[in-house]
Amino acid sequence: MSRIKIFSLGGLNEQGKNIYVVEVNQDIFVFDAGLKFSDDSMLGIDYVIPNYDYLKENEERIKGIFLSHGHDEAMGAIPDMLVDLKKVNVYGTKFTLELLKSELEEEGLPTDQLIELKPHKKVEFGENSIFPISMTHSIPDSVGYVLYTKDGAIFYTGNFVFDPTMNDFYRMDIGKLAYVGKQGVLCLLSESLYADRKGFTSPNHRIYSVMNEVFEKHDGRILCNVFASQIYRIQEVLNAVTNNDRKIVIIGKRLERIIQKSIDMNYIHFDKKRICNLHHVEDEGIILLIADDREKAFTNISRIVKGYDKFVKLTEDDTVVFASQVYEGMIKTATKLFDLIARMGCELITLPTKKYLNHHASREDLMMMIDLMDPKYYMPVMGEYRHQVENAKAAKLAGMKEENILLKLNGEVVLFEDGVLKETEEKQKIDSILIDGLQVGDVGELVLRDREALSDNGVVIVCATLDKATKKILAGPEILTRGFIYVKEHTDIIEEAEKISLEVIEQNTKENYIEFNKVKNGIREKLGKYLYNQTECKPMILVVVQEV
Repeated sequence: MSRIKIFSLGGLNEQGKNIYVVEVNQDIFVFDAGLKFSDDSMLGIDYVIPNYDYLKENEERIKGIFLSHGHDEAMGAIPDMLVDLKKVNVYGTKFTLELLKSELEEEGLPTDQLIELKPHKKVEFGENSIFPISMTHSIPDSVGYVLYTKDGAIFYTGNFVFDPTMNDFYRMDIGKLAYVGKQGVLCLLSESLYADRKGFTSPNHRIYSVMNEVFEKHDGRILCNVFASQIYRIQEVLNAVTNNDRKIVIIGKRLERIIQKSIDMNYIHFDKKRICNLHHVEDEGIILLIADDREKAFTNISRIVKGYDKFVKLTEDDTVVFASQVYEGMIKTATKLFDLIARMGCELITLPTKKYLNHHASREDLMMMIDLMDPKYYMPVMGEYRHQVENAKAAKLAGMKEENILLKLNGEVVLFEDGVLKETEEKQKIDSILIDGLQVGDVGELVLRDREALSDNGVVIVCATLDKATKKILAGPEILTRGFIYVKEHTDIIEEAEKISLEVIEQNTKENYIEFNKVKNGIREKLGKYLYNQTECKPMILVVVQEV
């Protein structure tokens, strides 16, 4: 009896962090392993990846991780995961693995687990097989994956649009999609991000004309923010640079590495003589291409706008262009940044979200994919739950039966037995791993709450030194504050705080003995109440009592 389970460890009811698991009897196939950029509430967090304990516990059964394309939302978690999954191979197309290889080498990780796939060449895994099909997205060599099983095919689309003008490394093989559909598709997993948008995405994802107009109109320096791995969009920007006889400086190591590698591999067509070094950042008419180095979104452009960058200083004569549409999860961060740019007097140009889209499937794209694949069951993936619901509505418009549309959350299992959908209450453990610098999994909700408290109320440190023999106070208690109050204007509060701390220490000091726990807890309790009564703030109170 064939038993198939499909579930997500990330990517449902959220944007990014995509990782989808298909179990066929004892074999596990993993599709994508992405990250999610942190938002303003995640203080100090660089990015978020899915908890992959399930994969660690079942490593021996994993046939491979299959990457659909080279964006962080699809493969950004791989460098962190391979630290633990040392026996799992990672499959992807040439350009995808080139990007991933650079990330692994930068972090000092081996690359021998990477295995290149050719589109439209089947790879056998015992009774099952994987068949990659070329898809059209904003990055070359994107693919969807057909997992052939005894009970029919399971197809994971990745991100896609239908656009016959995108050729070469971007061309979708519609014939192969239709062929797979004719063979019989048990379940189609298709993206949801633009499911609420009517019509096809094409041609609204093309920006060459608007970028060319910007470069023609503005003769001065232009700062152009792009997403580092949106290669097709970068090509459009570079085409406008060439057409207006301008030169560029690339800001960001990762962006520079990606562009140089793409030119060398013939994925980007651009004259390298037009690329200048950092000594030319203030040249008249120069175009600065800016992207981020796998951190929070907008970190590099934000550093420039706030005046922290060593090489680039923004002036009111500059023009700032955001050449990629801002994802919904980043709108709050982007809006604050736009406001700062406006205050500096620069001209700000952003792409209207209704007119210019990223390379994701809108409603007609989704319905066309359903028509080509003719699946028995349909599972919306990638996007907030409201996007998944809109995807389900599109599927119904395309003729899918409501009972065959599978709306799920992360961890919820879809079960097929002999090709028949079965009811199940099974759920896999899901969670997020917060990445802070080089730390993996060490940052949790408690740490974030502490950081939030520090950012809101500051910290108060109480220091005292005692004689080791007599337990008499030799120095202090001294009060130090950071981010709480301006000490010079509140000396009365500081003096009273020192007095309260002294009383607590003396109350808990007996003949040659001091109860350190009672001292620390007592100071936190009494001092906390006093400071709240005086300021209505609850600073974090740290007590340091030492003996000499």
